[in-house]
Amino acid sequence: MPSQDKTEYNEKDILQKVVAGEISFRNIDKIAESADSAVCIRRNALADITGTRFEEIQNYTLDAAAATKRNIENMIGAVQIPLGIAGPLKINGEFAMGEFYLPLATTEGALVASANRGCSAICSSGGANVRIFQDVMTRAPVFKLDDVVQAKAFTDWISRPEIFAQMKEKAERTTRFGELLAVEPYVTGNTVYLRFIFDTKDAMGMNMVTIATEAVTHLIQDEFGAIPISLSGNMCIDKKPAAINTILGRGKTVIADTIIPGKIVEEKLKCKPETMADVNYRKNLLGSARAGALGFNAHVANIVAALFLACGQDAAHVVEGSTAITTIEVTRNGDLYCSVTMPALPVGTVGGGTGLGTQKDCLKLLGVQGPGEPAGSNSKKFAEIVAAGVLAGEISLIAAQAAGHLARAHAELGR
Repeated sequence: MPSQDKTEYNEKDILQKVVAGEISFRNIDKIAESADSAVCIRRNALADITGTRFEEIQNYTLDAAAATKRNIENMIGAVQIPLGIAGPLKINGEFAMGEFYLPLATTEGALVASANRGCSAICSSGGANVRIFQDVMTRAPVFKLDDVVQAKAFTDWISRPEIFAQMKEKAERTTRFGELLAVEPYVTGNTVYLRFIFDTKDAMGMNMVTIATEAVTHLIQDEFGAIPISLSGNMCIDKKPAAINTILGRGKTVIADTIIPGKIVEEKLKCKPETMADVNYRKNLLGSARAGALGFNAHVANIVAALFLACGQDAAHVVEGSTAITTIEVTRNGDLYCSVTMPALPVGTVGGGTGLGTQKDCLKLLGVQGPGEPAGSNSKKFAEIVAAGVLAGEISLIAAQAAGHLARAHAELGR
């Protein structure tokens, strides 16, 4: 009891000093007895300062000590998102093989129901085939040279095999699992961007490649004299829609497809194969082109976001994940060929939000929590699952629009 009284006294004393402006929010963790105590003090101080009464954000099961070490600063609580399940979804991948239930965290009514219908159509058609064509993570520092003559000399120097060997050795000293695969120069006037390309195994890898790339910039500065203006020059390119990621790929480049028999299209999706193909052509292809979009799809971001939130991915990478191309065509037999091409899907099963308790549960459900054996296999399996889930979502929404059911579904399930 004496220690409890002391804790209460300390919390009240700290709270008063925070409200008075004598202690900043970020310094509470240094003097509070525990991470949970710091969260409580910060939340109560914020309530006093702003006059806000918090009723729900203090209710959480997260390990505050773990979260505040690697996931969040100035923590005051947690926000909950409803978690639904879609499936089973049969996947015929190289890493994901069998039937899976997809955990989808969303506040959009009708989304899980729609994905579930797509899963059913795919299962009835033998499953979704999924393949990964590339798996890389990039970071691109920017250098300013004196003129184009020096810029050319710099890129020639970078392209020398012995220089790449030095950069590779320097980069890989910083990481147990990362591997530098290539360095690609891009020049604009006297400005040079070096796009470092890494294999990051089961990690999504942004932190890994940033640390490794910084080490290489020191080598470049020492050996050539080029000084980096910024460690990220936006040629990477991270968390922004960009043609370079769509063309060259970033994260996993993955494609999923399936052929749905015409009879199943009519029975389960309530429309004709020809109608779905026409909707996809005029909406996803022509409509997206007319709008100048980088993604030619119906709602890939919906499924990517729901899976990313459930499974501890970096939610901002929904931007890259959404730049997908959906194709639908009627086969000679009158069946429906459907595919989704995702050129830039940054995912991981270790690091970041994957260590949070509820997100761990979702990764366990998919059989991809933690590092894989061999290294990299779990993140590839997860990427195949995401792509197959996206395909299910695309099939269902395009069918709903082809049948004229979209507004009714949202009125019934999403009001």
